[in-house]
Amino acid sequence: MHDHHHHHIAPPHDPGKPFIIGIVLNVAFVIVEFGVGFYTNSLGLISDAGHNLSDVSSLFLALWAFRLLKVKPTQNFTYGYRKATVLASLLNAVVLLIAVGGIGYEAVLRFLQPQPLNGAAIAWVAGIGIIINSATAFLFFKDKDKDLNVKGAYMHMAVDALVSLGVVIAAIGIMITGWTWLDPAISLAIIVVIVFGTWGLLKDSLRLSLDGVPPTIDLEAVKNIVKDIKGIKDIHHIHVWAISTSQNALTAHLVLADHLQEAEQLNVKQNLKHELEHIGIQHVTLETETESCKDVKC
Repeated sequence: MHDHHHHHIAPPHDPGKPFIIGIVLNVAFVIVEFGVGFYTNSLGLISDAGHNLSDVSSLFLALWAFRLLKVKPTQNFTYGYRKATVLASLLNAVVLLIAVGGIGYEAVLRFLQPQPLNGAAIAWVAGIGIIINSATAFLFFKDKDKDLNVKGAYMHMAVDALVSLGVVIAAIGIMITGWTWLDPAISLAIIVVIVFGTWGLLKDSLRLSLDGVPPTIDLEAVKNIVKDIKGIKDIHHIHVWAISTSQNALTAHLVLADHLQEAEQLNVKQNLKHELEHIGIQHVTLETETESCKDVKC
C-alpha cells in the first residue's frame, strides 16, 4: 500500500514570468513617479512612489525566494540558501519603516509650511499608477492561492491601486479647492497603509527568523492529523519551523503501537508525511519508538 498519489503535491510553483513583468512595469513607474513628485513638489506622489517601491522590493524578494529554492545544498549550507528569503523579508520590513519615518517627518513640515502644487500633473501620474497596479495584480490573480509569496504580491498590488486612487482624489481636490494641505494629508494616510502592511511583514519575518512556528501552520491541526492515523499512539517533541518563506520543516518523536511490523511502521510514517505535506510541511523527520519501549534502557 505505497503512497502512489504523491504527484498531487506540486513542487514550489515558480511564477517567474508575472513577477518579472510586474517588476519591470513597476520599476519604470516608480522612477517616473518619483521624478514627477520631486518636479511638482508633491509629497503625495513621492510617498505613493515609496509605497510602490516597497512593493517592487517585495516582488523582487518573492522572485528571489523562488530562485534560491533551486540552489542545491552545500557542505556548509545543508538547507541551501532558503533562509535568506526570510532574512530578506525582515530587511524589507525594516527599510520600509525607516523610509516611512522620513516621509512622515516631511509631511509634518508640509502642514506647517504649505507648498504650491500642480494638481493636474499629480492626478495624471497617479492615474497611470492605478492602471499599472491593477494590471500587475491581474497577473498574479490565477496563482494567488498556490503560494504565500504570490498571494502577498497580489495583495500588495491591489492595495497599491487603491492608494494611487487616493492620490488622484486628493489631487482633484487640490485643483478644485486649492487646499494644498490635502497633499501631506494623503501622504500620512499612505504611511498608515504602509505601516499596517509592514508591521505584519516585520512580525512574521521576525517569527520565522527565530524559528517560530510559521503563521500558516497550526500545531493543534498537526496533532489532530496524528490522532487520525491508525497505529500512532502519541507524538511529542514536536518542532515546526520555516526553512524559507514558502517551505516548512517538522521534527517529532512518534510513539507507535506495539504490534506494527517494520513495513507497517514505514507505511504509518509515509501516511503522516503525506498528510503533513497537505498542510504545508514539506520536510518531515520522524523518530519512532514503540509503546512498551518508551525508555531508552529497553
